Amino acid sequence: MKKRILVLAAAVVLTSTSWLQAQSPTKPSDGSQTMSEEAAGTLTLLDRRTIHRRAVEAVIWGIPAVNYDLMLQEALRKTAAKQNEVVYWSRPADWKNQTLTPNPDALYFMIFFDTSKAGPVVIDVPAADDAGSFAANIDTVWQMPLEDAGPYGADQGKGGKYVILPPGYREEVPEGYIVLRSENFAGYALFRSNLPSHEKAAVAKSLAYGKQLKVYALSQAGSPPATKYTDASDVVYDATIPYDLRFFQSLDRIVQSEPWLTRDKAMIDQLKSLGIEKSRAFAPDEGTKAILQDAAVEARELLDHRYDQGYPPFYPNGRWAVPAFGDLVKAGSSGYAEPDIYPLDYRSLTYSMGYVGIKRLGTAQTYLIASKDGNGHEFDGKSSYRLHVPPNVPVDLYWSVTVYDRRTHALVRNMERASRASNSSEVKQNPDGSVDVYFGPSAPDGKASNWVPTDPQRGFELLFRLYGPKKQLFEKSWVLPDVEQISAKE
Repeated sequence: MKKRILVLAAAVVLTSTSWLQAQSPTKPSDGSQTMSEEAAGTLTLLDRRTIHRRAVEAVIWGIPAVNYDLMLQEALRKTAAKQNEVVYWSRPADWKNQTLTPNPDALYFMIFFDTSKAGPVVIDVPAADDAGSFAANIDTVWQMPLEDAGPYGADQGKGGKYVILPPGYREEVPEGYIVLRSENFAGYALFRSNLPSHEKAAVAKSLAYGKQLKVYALSQAGSPPATKYTDASDVVYDATIPYDLRFFQSLDRIVQSEPWLTRDKAMIDQLKSLGIEKSRAFAPDEGTKAILQDAAVEARELLDHRYDQGYPPFYPNGRWAVPAFGDLVKAGSSGYAEPDIYPLDYRSLTYSMGYVGIKRLGTAQTYLIASKDGNGHEFDGKSSYRLHVPPNVPVDLYWSVTVYDRRTHALVRNMERASRASNSSEVKQNPDGSVDVYFGPSAPDGKASNWVPTDPQRGFELLFRLYGPKKQLFEKSWVLPDVEQISAKE
């Protein structure tokens, strides 16, 4: 028996050595190989494997920051906006807004702030009144929520001056500010100016309210300069995540511009092996580029697999789910202060399909996502579907349902509209106050006002938004039914 074990062990060693030699790029053409050459070849193979493995994990770890950087870079490239200014959309978002799962039933105002040179930055929020209101969030580059603003935020709708302090800032802040201490120099604020309706007058009113938002350096607070606003409505603003070399270029920008956080220092050497290191140019050779490209594709496949596994259902045995796991909500709302959790896998999944961290999730808004109909079949753009929205939706503001491209998680390109919402006067109610919304490549007869078009060449997903959600939603005494297929694809 002992002899047999030794023979088997020798066979395993020989087989493993032969496989490594076959994989090694330094194997001589005549088949001969010295010990030192064999070692060199093995190390080269292991190096390639290490780079690939660490690159996959770098994508999973880095998605929130890359997501932010892509939005910032698009503003800098496509518009005249700069950091510490306001880039906005003067009309509800259409398909040209290619950020991840944007809301086409509100007006967007975004501030990409940077305290590295300006010092503390003030975001001055107007009080909510008959003129308008915000549902707003202020985040770091890692999309960690610093605070919410507006009626459901720290100012409780009374308006307020939020001051974002850079890392290590120790000077005294004057009274009257809502102080936000950030671990990062940069970040962004997303202000959704709520729409009472889509009528021109209502949009104009919401726009005027949004333009009361101000941003300036705290050092200029005595006499703040006029805030600059840049309209991005007419540009194709593409911040979808590229799973290729560009991902790592974005990640390098974050590493170069931001301090290492204690919780992430384990990534320092991991990224060095990819060529991403502070104060050094990111210049991978062609071989490394190929590995990084393959790793990014694999990371996307991994995220797609996790997405297909689904989020926990909101209703028992239903298809609607909240697109954020409990550990991520807990960690994010506490500033990752929980000592025993750091949900990177959950975080990467959430920020691969959306953006913005919310401090008080479930107050200003709640989201439900579905990618399958009631029978468990994935939504296909060739087929037609119906969602029955029961009466008395538990919201103080409005509800909406939006179609997104399943592959990119952005609005489907070249579609005339992306959603139907209760704040649209075109949507027709049934006699009992319920609403039927239709999705498909063509509108059912007589139902065009309640129809959202889909692309026959693409799968899609749905996001149901509830703004100002009420307790009946969380008590689940009001139930949103699953989507039903009403005609099969041809």
